[in-house]
Amino acid sequence: MLQPENQPKKYQHLFTEIDTGKIKIPKFQRDFIWEKEQTAKLIDSIIKGYPIGTFILWKTREELRHYKDIGNIKLPETPKGDSIFYVLDGQQRITSLYAVKKGIILTRDNKEIDYKDISIDLSFDSETDDEIVLTKPPNNSRYISVYKLLNGSLTKLMKDFDEKELEKIEKYQKRLTGYDFPTIVISDYPMDIACDIFTRINTGGTELTLFEIMVAKTYDEEKNFDLLYEYEWLIDNKGVEKDLQDAGFETTPSSTVLQCISAYLSKSIRRNDILKLNKYDVIKGWKTVKQGIFHAVDYMRSQLRIPVSNLLPYYILLFPFTYFFIKNNGKEPTKIQNKLLIQYFWWASLTSRFSSSVDSKMATDLNRIDDILQEKTPSYRGEDEVDLENKEWQWFSTGDAFCKAILCIYAYFEPKSFSSSSIIKIDNSWLIRSNSKNYHHFFPRSYLRKKGFEDWKANSIFNITFVDEYLNKRTIGAKPPSRYMRQFSKENSEIKETMKTHLIDDLDRFGIWIDDYEKFIKNRYKRVVREINKRLEPKI
Repeated sequence: MLQPENQPKKYQHLFTEIDTGKIKIPKFQRDFIWEKEQTAKLIDSIIKGYPIGTFILWKTREELRHYKDIGNIKLPETPKGDSIFYVLDGQQRITSLYAVKKGIILTRDNKEIDYKDISIDLSFDSETDDEIVLTKPPNNSRYISVYKLLNGSLTKLMKDFDEKELEKIEKYQKRLTGYDFPTIVISDYPMDIACDIFTRINTGGTELTLFEIMVAKTYDEEKNFDLLYEYEWLIDNKGVEKDLQDAGFETTPSSTVLQCISAYLSKSIRRNDILKLNKYDVIKGWKTVKQGIFHAVDYMRSQLRIPVSNLLPYYILLFPFTYFFIKNNGKEPTKIQNKLLIQYFWWASLTSRFSSSVDSKMATDLNRIDDILQEKTPSYRGEDEVDLENKEWQWFSTGDAFCKAILCIYAYFEPKSFSSSSIIKIDNSWLIRSNSKNYHHFFPRSYLRKKGFEDWKANSIFNITFVDEYLNKRTIGAKPPSRYMRQFSKENSEIKETMKTHLIDDLDRFGIWIDDYEKFIKNRYKRVVREINKRLEPKI
């Protein structure tokens, strides 16, 4: 790897390179957020000869997603065949100086900010006074705008200023245009290294995500490809075409989509392998991957009956199914393939499989998907086994994969409203926390506390049912089940069938009428385990 080079640049040289399209600001940089006060202080520091920090530029022929304009100024394209200098450190300073030189107008929070207003108070002495550069012209002093100072000639200025003022203007002009900006150039570094450098010096240790890096790497203006835009369009395109918002899977993270791409192109989701993906392979393969994602989501909604993405035990489960449908050319699975896919989903969901070592485990699992494609039963020997023993008091948490798997079992039966027997709408926004709208403790926790049950028992996942509105919660409150279920029995003539959709098969046998909580948990737990075992042990 080449060593960084010190290449000090004069003001004019630095901004000529911006004007000719050689210096670009990559899109993973922050937006220009400096206030005019900060810009004024920066110019004041330059005039006084103070150090203002080092600019770090990455010289490369890679084309990254970059800003095309700053305020009202459109930035030029880079000449074909030329190297580009991307700003890794110093974006706010460079943009501030460029904004003043060009007289840029920005609109922020519906307010117009005109950088032509930044002015130098000519009544002050730069050698003795603290600050001579102001954000707007002073009311009672002679001044010159920095824009005018940088873009006007002394000859043209002579008629507007006296000799003493012109001496100051000439001095300030020379100090600005003659300032040596410390600049370090790193040439031809690999993108991941350049991004690592950016992370270390810009974001206080907050690492650029792999998706952000790949967005930059795969950007192609000629082919009109922007991975970030494609991801956002996949999530929600406002009804123009099919999207994940309409399917209830809008919370699918960008990292999962990136894994789907990598699984298809390289059969690996390791960071290094993703970074090695060829830009044009990603662009060419995107349509195929996108269709594979839709097929996988449709399968999860129809066969597994998972209505929304927040119920998925792991988002990463989406990509082996995407891989299956891509390799299966989008065809529906055969009867055997279907049973094996269901078995795989529940085995992976209930074993906490993806709580660690995800990359290596998924590499193994893609081989299992290859077996399923050939209608061969995958081997799970030597792997974690599903343990359903003594889980009656499993603490309910919306972030726990086991709990989410149980919720998927509940959702499979399309649970109905206690009061009206209408199918409950399950919504991603109602599933975030354990006290969200869609969740209800069948034996209310406040009731159980009064009866002496500790919270570790009251908050069992097997005490959870789905509801679709606050009606049931308001009606139920802290009442015992025997009381509120009698009320719902009067309103809903189909109450017995309704409760079966919640895997509560018999109100008597489940101890509802006598408010026997432990009997309820025991029976519902057994009922759920029976459903799980059907899925884990399919008859091929």
